[in-house]
Amino acid sequence: MNIGEAARRAGLPAKTIRYYEEIRLVAPPRDANGYRRFGEREVHKLAFLARARSLGFSIEDCRVLLSLYEDRDRASSEVRALAQRHATEIDARIARLEQMRATLGELIESCAGDARPDCPILKDLAGK
Repeated sequence: MNIGEAARRAGLPAKTIRYYEEIRLVAPPRDANGYRRFGEREVHKLAFLARARSLGFSIEDCRVLLSLYEDRDRASSEVRALAQRHATEIDARIARLEQMRATLGELIESCAGDARPDCPILKDLAGK
């Protein structure tokens, strides 16, 4: 199938597939005329990558996950460790976002939001 059909079936834009090929995450075979040729195996890989990316795994993590997926002698402990490390990173991001939201909420509460020019939000952003 062509890249458009593979993109539709994998749930990815064709541009993303081209990017994945450029960074050597995937390597679909090419016909004699140079067109990419996608089979079920390639579409499955692309769907795998789409799902991993939707869970926030980095490109490099996806490269490792794909390698582990294709390695039938892998230890599931490797996959679990990678996923656990990613979950820990997500937890840290959530904590930072919650802190940002709390700070922003405090700034919003301290601002009268009236016609006066005095604004604690702008003062805070300016470091004053």
